[in-house]
Amino acid sequence: MSKNKIHALADVQSSDIGNDTYVWQFTVILSNAKIGDNCNINCNCFIENDVIIGNNVTIKSGVQIWDGVRIEDNVFVGPNVTFTNDLIPRSKVYPKEFKQTILKTGSSIGANSTIVAGIEIGEMAFVGAGSVLTKSIAPYTVWYGNPAIQRGFITEESILLDMNLKDKNTGERYYLEGFKPVKK
Repeated sequence: MSKNKIHALADVQSSDIGNDTYVWQFTVILSNAKIGDNCNINCNCFIENDVIIGNNVTIKSGVQIWDGVRIEDNVFVGPNVTFTNDLIPRSKVYPKEFKQTILKTGSSIGANSTIVAGIEIGEMAFVGAGSVLTKSIAPYTVWYGNPAIQRGFITEESILLDMNLKDKNTGERYYLEGFKPVKK
């Protein structure tokens, strides 16, 4: 039996909500959406039908998650992040299928960012507040701006590194193993 906490003023039509997931007031979740365990869906959010959200995900206030968005485990989506799912939107004209957007495990999207349809945000990647992300980004990279460009890297411990893989605070050097920055 699910032990989720759904506020009385939320409209949750889906029965596929994981244990210990909290849904705040004035949020609408349509019937086919799938949401994992231990998530926090803040107030004033809208989650469409063809959406899959993993475990331990935080969705802050004012976020609409449209058909085709896939959010893996441990992802943070900041307040008022905007997702799109149609590259050529027209009133009353619908594509055969919506573009799929994937947020990989541990990624973070800053407040007021716009995520253009059909891209993948790599594992642990970090998108700064107010960014417009127009293309897929690699794991452990840091992006911000309009349009967003790569500004550095981020470690498992959330240490920000510059483009030369140096810690911005200590100057300590890291090295890439695959996509992952590590100390040697």
